[in-house]
Amino acid sequence: MTMTEDNNQNQIIKPAPQKTESHGAVVETLVGDMADVIENDTEGGLVKKIIHGEEEHEQERKNLSPESKKNQIFMLVGALLIFFALAIVSFFIYKNESQVVPIEKQFTPLVFSDQSTFLPIDGLKKDGVAQTVLDEISKTSVKGGGVEGIYLTENKQAIGLRRFITLIGASFVPSDNLAFVSDNFLMGTVKNDGFFILLKMRSISDIFDSLRAWEPKMLSDLHGFLGINIGSDTNYLLTKSFQDGIVENKNARILYDKSGNIVLMYIFADNNSVLVAGNEEAANEIMLRLASNQAGQ
Repeated sequence: MTMTEDNNQNQIIKPAPQKTESHGAVVETLVGDMADVIENDTEGGLVKKIIHGEEEHEQERKNLSPESKKNQIFMLVGALLIFFALAIVSFFIYKNESQVVPIEKQFTPLVFSDQSTFLPIDGLKKDGVAQTVLDEISKTSVKGGGVEGIYLTENKQAIGLRRFITLIGASFVPSDNLAFVSDNFLMGTVKNDGFFILLKMRSISDIFDSLRAWEPKMLSDLHGFLGINIGSDTNYLLTKSFQDGIVENKNARILYDKSGNIVLMYIFADNNSVLVAGNEEAANEIMLRLASNQAGQ
């Protein structure tokens, strides 16, 4: 082996130096890039846009801030306008409620009526009440055979049967128990056929004795509503007795005059209804409507 070969074998192979990257170089590169952008942006457009955008954002934030005096003024004015609007609406609502007092219909109609009329009778006595009803009957606008329901009112409230009896001083005494004899009654007229009263009760037995006891005074209590004048030629009717009769196959008690004409009667229209009327035509129309009501229930 030659010396040259020995020298080659004894040579140590050194690794090649590795290239390392410094963090400082990266930072320097980013800063350099930014500098290049700013330097190359000769018009200053990008920088101006950024600054302008920040200024607009800041101004918008200030405008929307509730601490801004301008916004505080707007909020104050808005609150005042809402307050005044509510005050105006409340005023008109209160005014309408205080001025408009509708008549309350306390009772439901017992039969179908072509027309319903409310007659105020505040302060009137028996004769005044009767005349008010008679005047309405004489001028009713319903067609022939039509029914007008008449409701008497006090203080804009429809009165019941017991109050009506008290007002006209009638001797009729229904049961104090409203479950036996209802306070809901219907008074009115059948066009061209005259006045009627419809009473409702639990059963015939609850009112039968009271009606029989009322017979001697019934005409005296109701003649004003029927338009019957009590004079020298009609006085006898006040003491004349009622008789048993049949009207439309219904049991009735009837007061006849000397000629045999019906003056006044009450009819047991069904197990829960009694009809007081001055002639058969009016009675027939009301009983027909009463039967129609029951058929529809």
